[in-house]
Amino acid sequence: MRLLFACAALTMVGAACAPSAQVVEVLMRHSKFEPAVISVPRGVPVTLVFKNADPIDHEWILGDAAVHERHRSGTEPVHEGRADEIGVPALSERSTTLAFGAPASLAFICHLPGHERYGMVGRLEVR
Repeated sequence: MRLLFACAALTMVGAACAPSAQVVEVLMRHSKFEPAVISVPRGVPVTLVFKNADPIDHEWILGDAAVHERHRSGTEPVHEGRADEIGVPALSERSTTLAFGAPASLAFICHLPGHERYGMVGRLEVR
C-alpha cells in the first residue's frame, strides 16, 4: 500500500514509477546467437541490441512455432516496422525494444538459408 501511495505521489509531481528499461546485447557470430538464452522480466521494456560480427547477413525472428513455420517456407529480406523481426546486415548493428505482458517462452531463429541448420537458434524467456 505504501509503495502504491508513493508511486501515486511521485506521478503527481512528474516522476515515473515504472521499472527502468533493460538493455540486452546479442552478438551474431559464426552463425550463432550469443547469448542463446535471454531472460527478461515481464512488464519492463527491453532493448535488444544486435551486433552482427559476421561478413554475411542475419536476422532475428521471435515467435511461437507457427511464426517460425511461416518463415521456414520463405524468407523476407527486410523486416521493416516489426519489432520482433529484425534484419541485421553483415558487420552492422540494429536494435529493437519490446515489452511482454505475460510469462512466455519464445524461440528466436535466423531463417536465412541454412542458418537455422547451422544452429542459429535461441530462446527468450519472459519471467
